[in-house]
Amino acid sequence: MFRTLVPIISISLFAACTSEPVDPAGGPLSVASIEQAWVAEGFGSPEGVAAAPGGGYFISNVMGEGGDKDGDGYIAHLSQDGVITERYWHAKLDAPKGMAVLDGVLYVADIDNVVMVGVDRAKRLGKVRIDGAKFLNDVTDWGDAIYVSDSGDAAIYRISDGAAELWLQDERLAGVNGLLGDGDRMLVSTMTTGSLFSVTTEGELTEIASGMENADGIGLVPGGGYLVSSWPGQIHYVGEDGAVTTLFDEEISQNDLTVIGDTVIVPNWGQNTVTVWKVGR
Repeated sequence: MFRTLVPIISISLFAACTSEPVDPAGGPLSVASIEQAWVAEGFGSPEGVAAAPGGGYFISNVMGEGGDKDGDGYIAHLSQDGVITERYWHAKLDAPKGMAVLDGVLYVADIDNVVMVGVDRAKRLGKVRIDGAKFLNDVTDWGDAIYVSDSGDAAIYRISDGAAELWLQDERLAGVNGLLGDGDRMLVSTMTTGSLFSVTTEGELTEIASGMENADGIGLVPGGGYLVSSWPGQIHYVGEDGAVTTLFDEEISQNDLTVIGDTVIVPNWGQNTVTVWKVGR
């Protein structure tokens, strides 16, 4: 089911910034704004988002508790205008969360496995079991590999050629959640300290911002800065200088926020909906 909210909600909170963001080229950089476009209904504990190569979005649905191996989880396909075109595009997963597409394969974090699904026919291609993983959460493609966060063990694993290895483990990554490959760095969010980190290919951590309760999804904002969701109900803008502005704060779950161009897609686990926003300045 699909519903459009009227009137459209436009949110741009400048006063909440602790300092004025600065454009690297010189001069002030305006804080981003988000404008709600539509809300799609009819999901089952939706958590993750990935752009579908043929258009639209893959949405992972946990259908229950995040750690239950019950086979009830599934992936739906959502069109760009908010219509569920295939509710069970791929089914019989346990608790699917973060996802990423690389070379025609959708990689899905599923508790202690990463399941591989061919995007052309939704056929399962196998899975990579990660021994010792406690709670695999988000997934990103970076370079020629797949990376997955383990929120229960402050760890990030690297998957290449069908095999997984521990890539980074650090106490500063306690409650690690969102991952986003971005050129020569990876962006990482954590729930324990609510931090946004930049990580080099050698695993060197630099904190960009902190204090965002239970930080979850990460997106790049056109023109500079980042959007970070906090799953209890917030969406934040983080400037290049680390200043945090809260753009949205309501009791609506804000899970694996994903930015594609000027479109922001956010699953709302507790409400069984997916919200799409437009980002601007």
